[in-house]
Amino acid sequence: MSYGAIGGMCVIFVGAFMSSCIIFFTVRKFGRSFLYSFVSKEKIEKLENSKMFSNPKKINTILFILFLIPGTPKDLFVYLAGLLPIKPVKFLLISTFARFPSIISSTIAGSSLVVGNWTVIIVTYAITFAFAGIIAYFFNKREKSISEIIK
Repeated sequence: MSYGAIGGMCVIFVGAFMSSCIIFFTVRKFGRSFLYSFVSKEKIEKLENSKMFSNPKKINTILFILFLIPGTPKDLFVYLAGLLPIKPVKFLLISTFARFPSIISSTIAGSSLVVGNWTVIIVTYAITFAFAGIIAYFFNKREKSISEIIK
């Protein structure tokens, strides 16, 4: 609570971007062996071989939705993205801006927790989940319409 909700949000946002850059490019450079020293081989193989990441055309959409949903293991997805066929700039934009609802809700909720304002915490998370759901719905709908045009 040194920075408050807005200051804390800015610090987390910048930190998330910088750490995503470092991790993504390090995994790209050193590959799986580097990755296995942080995340178990089984977890990575399970994610890599999942149906979710089998279609290279949908990786952007899937990563966007996963980063958008509060509570998903975003750090794990940053490590995994270094192995996926995604352009670095696209990934960094997705991983940075799709985290926004989680960052906002976490900083506001954390700031409210210090003063014991449970109403603000509950309302913040309710709005965040609704917002993330609406954006994911429209993003997925847009991706489907684009893929139908391309076919």
